[in-house]
Amino acid sequence: MASPILYHFFRTPLPYARTLALQERLHAIQLDQRRSGRHNDVFLLLEHRPVYTAGRRQTTESVRDEKLRLTNIGADFINTSRGGELTYHGPGQIVGYPLLDLSRYAPAMGIRDYICRMQKALELHLRERHGITPSKSEHTGIFLNPTTKVGSIGVQVRHRLTTHGFSLNATEEPISWFNQIVACGLADVHAGSIEGVQGRPINLGEEIPELVVRFGKLFERDMVRMDPGSEGELGQAIQEMEEEARLAGPWALEPINPPIA
Repeated sequence: MASPILYHFFRTPLPYARTLALQERLHAIQLDQRRSGRHNDVFLLLEHRPVYTAGRRQTTESVRDEKLRLTNIGADFINTSRGGELTYHGPGQIVGYPLLDLSRYAPAMGIRDYICRMQKALELHLRERHGITPSKSEHTGIFLNPTTKVGSIGVQVRHRLTTHGFSLNATEEPISWFNQIVACGLADVHAGSIEGVQGRPINLGEEIPELVVRFGKLFERDMVRMDPGSEGELGQAIQEMEEEARLAGPWALEPINPPIA
């Protein structure tokens, strides 16, 4: 079996742009260390501060008006290099960024298999922890029924190393923000959440341990909680992000509810 995947959960919501820069830094470290065969795979779990992100197929010009409208309701707006179209990330939503070397698998794992395993891990979590049976869909992502989406997947692979990942709506807080957009280009689909199905509060932090176990199961890897202080340059980058988030402070306890467009 390949070496364990090191996971880390950030307990304070992170700004998207800085987290994107963190992924790029970790990708560069992994690429450099791979030459000596001592690089680690990493799984980052977190919440973001409110942000709308566009995919690589959307140009700055094509989303200019949307960017102006959405930043006016209090969210950031970032153009990214991931797959997919416009979506939202924010508090109440679990975001996972697996930074994996797909060449560790024999034969090397393809992008389709990678995305499929990620989707199955999220679906397994919904079934086993919450008794929710996801609905089948022709679209990538996790659906509660044909018109209600609870999770999204958008990835990038360079030099067989992955960035970006998935999001899963744990609480109802993201829903009013999603209602501002046509998420992922699906006009007839709206956002749902685990909390909305269960009808009771969901503690996001309590979701993490079981989600990590199921991720490891689908990727056939042991999952080990990272000790950033003992992981050299890679751990230092994560510690710096933790400190920046701490200084920024927690996201407001009461969600901002933008008006429905």
